[in-house]
Amino acid sequence: MLTVVCETPGTLRALDRPVPERAEGEVMLRVKRVGVCGTDLHIFTGNQPYLNYPRVMGHELSGTVEAAPTGSGLQPGDTVYVMPYLSCGKCIACRAGKTNCCVNIQVLGVHRDGAFTEFLSVPQQFVHKVEGVSLDQAAMVEFLAIGAHAVRRSGARAGQRILVVGAGPIGMAAMIFAQLNGAVVTALDSREDRLDFCTRSLKVSHSVRLGAGDEAQLATLTENEFFDVVFDATGNPKAMERGFQLVAHGGTYVLISIVGANITFSDPEFHKREMTLMSSRNATNEDFNTVLDAMRAGLIPPTLNTHRMALADVPTQFQNLLDPKAGVIKAIVEC
Repeated sequence: MLTVVCETPGTLRALDRPVPERAEGEVMLRVKRVGVCGTDLHIFTGNQPYLNYPRVMGHELSGTVEAAPTGSGLQPGDTVYVMPYLSCGKCIACRAGKTNCCVNIQVLGVHRDGAFTEFLSVPQQFVHKVEGVSLDQAAMVEFLAIGAHAVRRSGARAGQRILVVGAGPIGMAAMIFAQLNGAVVTALDSREDRLDFCTRSLKVSHSVRLGAGDEAQLATLTENEFFDVVFDATGNPKAMERGFQLVAHGGTYVLISIVGANITFSDPEFHKREMTLMSSRNATNEDFNTVLDAMRAGLIPPTLNTHRMALADVPTQFQNLLDPKAGVIKAIVEC
C-alpha cells in the first residue's frame, strides 16, 4: 500500500508498505480522506513538541470499513470517522471523562503512525459510523471539534464579546461555535486574506488586522472594556503572552495553541482582572457530536475546504500548503 512518511523535518517520502494486519478488537479501514492540520505542518517544519521521526502524519480522517469485529455494529463498506486521540480509559483523566487529555494518550499521526496511507487498523472504540455527511465533511470533523471543545470549556454565551486571535482553521472553528452560541465575534490576524474569509464566509461581526493601532481598534469595538473571552489559536508565544492584555475584567483566556516554550504574564494584571486562564486540548465525543449535528443542520460553511491533493502527490505538493499566497484554509488529501 502507498504510505507517505515524514522522515525528517522537510522530507516526505512515498513508500510501498505491507497492508497492516488487523489485531483483535480493531477495525481495518480503507482511508478515503485526510484533512491536513496545523499539526501536520508543524511536523513537516520540525515544530511539533510531542513527536519523534520518522512519522506517518494524518489524524483528521474518514474512510470505509474493510473488516470489523463481530458485534461491533460496523459492517464492510460503512462510512466512518476516527477519534484520533487513542486514550487508555483507565487513568485519572479518563476516569473523569476527560479522554482528550489522557495521561497515556496516543494521537494518530503524532505519537503513532497516522492516516497518510491507504489502510489503517484502529481499535474499535475509536471508530464511529457516520451518516448524513460526506467523506470530505467527515474528514473535517476533528479540527472543528477542537474549536467546539474550546468554546464549550470557555462557557461563551449569547451577547458576550469574543476575540479569536489567529484565523487559521482552529481559530475559525472557535469562531463558528462561539457564534452558534450567540456571541459577538472579532477575528484578529496578520493576514488580510484570512480576515476577509472570516468576514465573508464565517460572517464574524468584526475583523482587525494585526499591527500598529490594533489594540486601539479592539478597545473601540468594546467601549474600552475588551473581551469577555479571548481564544488564542496562533501557536506563537509572543501572541499568547500579549493576549492577556485583551481580556476584560472578570473574563476568560483560553489557550488552544500549544508551543514548546514557557509562557509568562504579569501577575498584577492577571489578578486585578480575576481572570480565568485555561488550556483546551483536543476534543471529546461530545464535541464531535456537536460538530456532526451542526454539519447536518447546514451550519458549517461549505467553503472551508479550499485545496485538495492525491496521496501520491503529497511528497511534492505538501510544501505548497505553507505558502500564504496559496490561500489555504483546509486542504484534504484523497487516498
